[in-house]
Amino acid sequence: MEAKLKRLKEILAKVKDLQYAQAVLGWDQQTYMPAGGAADRAEQLATLAELSHSLFTSQEVGALLEDIAPLANDLESDHEDACLLRVTRRQFMKATRLSDEWVAEHARVTAVAQSVWEKARELNDFELFRPHLERIIELKRQYSSFFLPYDHVYDPLLDDFEPGLKTSEVQAIFDTLRREQVDLIQAIAARPQVDSSFLHKKFPEQEQWDFGVEVITRLGYDWKRGRQDRSAHPFTSSLGFSDVRITTRFHKNYLPMALFGTIHECGHALYDQGLAASLARTPLADGASMAVHESQSRMWENLVGRSREFWVFFYPRLQEIFPAQLGNVDLDTFYCGINRVEPSLIRVEADEATYNLHIMLRLELEIALMEGSLEVRHLPEAWNDRMEAYLGLVPASDAQGVLQDIHWSFGGLGYFPTYALGNLIASQLWEQIQSDVPDLDEHIRRGEFAPLLGWLRENIHQHGAKYEPQILVQKATGSKIDPQPYLRYLRKKFSEIYAL
Repeated sequence: MEAKLKRLKEILAKVKDLQYAQAVLGWDQQTYMPAGGAADRAEQLATLAELSHSLFTSQEVGALLEDIAPLANDLESDHEDACLLRVTRRQFMKATRLSDEWVAEHARVTAVAQSVWEKARELNDFELFRPHLERIIELKRQYSSFFLPYDHVYDPLLDDFEPGLKTSEVQAIFDTLRREQVDLIQAIAARPQVDSSFLHKKFPEQEQWDFGVEVITRLGYDWKRGRQDRSAHPFTSSLGFSDVRITTRFHKNYLPMALFGTIHECGHALYDQGLAASLARTPLADGASMAVHESQSRMWENLVGRSREFWVFFYPRLQEIFPAQLGNVDLDTFYCGINRVEPSLIRVEADEATYNLHIMLRLELEIALMEGSLEVRHLPEAWNDRMEAYLGLVPASDAQGVLQDIHWSFGGLGYFPTYALGNLIASQLWEQIQSDVPDLDEHIRRGEFAPLLGWLRENIHQHGAKYEPQILVQKATGSKIDPQPYLRYLRKKFSEIYAL
């Protein structure tokens, strides 16, 4: 039995190596690859995807999982090998529904689509991207068909990012959030608006970069196991167990874009850098789910990075770097300014009170595309209609609207709901952390983030993908995912800022 388990781990390590190789090529494509390399890169990624899938779904892996199954019954459910067998079996059962040809085609199509999307957004030309997105939707419908019967055509896509979660469950959570958040936004709209004009001055890029590096270094980002680069859309990518890279982007006349984008991606990276070493080169060397991953990035970005305590420590340094822009702006004004609530066109720049509405919009469009009730050619119009209904805004261009996100170009349908779910988990974890570390606020005011990171390392990071998200959250907080802590957080924070 032990020999068979060892052999299974050897194969899984090779599969992980192939996936890391794909990540290297994907990272390069979004950072340094010349535009003319897109077609070649598509074939390279397709080859690696096919090899990885073929190795993982081989008869040998299936036989090993079958032979080793009794071992899992003899182990405690929390035992690492028991978790490895459980997660590997689940992934194997899903992967064997797909053909090597489909996997290769999906990798090929999305690799090209990402390059086309970037060009289409630059040119504000949705028609350039449309045929590629149509092919992606076709492939995603085909993907869902591999998992019949299902409750909803969107379920198989959602399950890839949130194991076990159903479309109906997400819709029910969003229905609750939508009512509460719309009421909050309306209450805020009736109050005098806070000033944020000082955030829209000229902030030289190099100084922004340097300050961002200072911040995430103090948060705990390990530069010996990572690096930062620029990209059209910020992302985090693990190119190896000890190679976790982030990217950011800049706006010379708007400080928050790079600042909070950098902190957000650092949150993802801290999770990946905190995995237990024993999980290396296994399917457990990953997050529990994308919502849990987003809970980490959103926690560091918002609950930490947009807190008053955080800026008690960092604001004097920011004023020192940008004296002309911020020298005469006091801390309270700055704190209110970075938390200004105002409907906006761009998701990644949205405030906390309106952010989830951006996610709900995208979820509804993805479901409609998968159901066939919306055709890709009508997507820009549908996007604009929902944007006006939810946020009272209409994009002046497709670059500000339907082309603003990279996710559809890499086939990430099912991904967007995880952002909103991540907000919920972040607030739920935060309440528990404040209970377990009662002087947390004081630590943050002193620029001491080790107590927070230590709690996350112990309760979230080290476990990797050992547990499904609901189980992990329950282990950490005592209850499953609950929207109420998030709603309490929003009410308290914005009632203070806007004197509600």
